[in-house]
Amino acid sequence: MIHAEISIYPIGTGDTSVSFYIAKGIEAIQNIKDIRYDINSMGTILESDNIDKIYEASKTMMNVIHNLGVNRVEVILKIDSRNDKQVKMEGKLESIKKHLNKNKI
Repeated sequence: MIHAEISIYPIGTGDTSVSFYIAKGIEAIQNIKDIRYDINSMGTILESDNIDKIYEASKTMMNVIHNLGVNRVEVILKIDSRNDKQVKMEGKLESIKKHLNKNKI
């Protein structure tokens, strides 16, 4: 299973808020087959069994923002590829949560 965190920064929009552009980028990947995503306040988590789908989603998001008239888009992509077992996004979170507060008195 492959997980990736993508953060996209439209530059030169004339506004400090970029949520419109991010929303349009996310809308553009909603129908890509074999990709799941989850948004958070700092980026978007992508999940797929195929790295090409991760790249496709990343490229799509970037291109959509460029097509909205943004001349410069910074993309940060962090990839976690694991082939020893299939762990979904939710499973990774549960694994962390079970360790929280273990040492609390």
